[in-house]
Amino acid sequence: MSRTLQSGVTVPSDLVTVGYVSGAYGIQGWVRVKPYSADADALLSAKNWWVDKPELRDVEMMQSKYHSGDVVAKLMGVAGREGAEALKGAVVQISRSHFPALSDDEFYWVDLIGLAVENLQGESLGVVSDLMDNGAHPILRVAPANAPAETADSKAAAEILIPYVDQFVKSVTLAEKKMVVDWGLDY
Repeated sequence: MSRTLQSGVTVPSDLVTVGYVSGAYGIQGWVRVKPYSADADALLSAKNWWVDKPELRDVEMMQSKYHSGDVVAKLMGVAGREGAEALKGAVVQISRSHFPALSDDEFYWVDLIGLAVENLQGESLGVVSDLMDNGAHPILRVAPANAPAETADSKAAAEILIPYVDQFVKSVTLAEKKMVVDWGLDY
């Protein structure tokens, strides 16, 4: 469901936070954006970004490039270094529909969050709550489903960490919101 701002602009319901403005780049109004992903294709390919400074608004991205681990971009209406510095700290969001297409066996992390995880025996392990990158490969953070609340005598069930590699992740079905893994309840 989308919402409408006071300015009359409709905000897409599928916005995904992809980075933040870390400062200015040069003196001609370019901004430096720290992407939340090692692969900044979404930032580089989307023509409209949503920034939340001074208030949430869409900004046309005129030009961008990858530079030393960051994305630098020229945004419509941002003039000079002072204009770029004024955006420092702004969250950058992009409509999920503007992400580059992936092959059938690839997924964006944002698409995996919320998937039910079960093992090869059909036992529920929980729900993907987040992913993290350890350098070698991503790791799924699975929050236990229907875990008992923590009491004074017991601890709440801990999250399960599963390497996101072919050896353990056997199938991902986005349509069914389900992931099957080769992982035991007692690992």
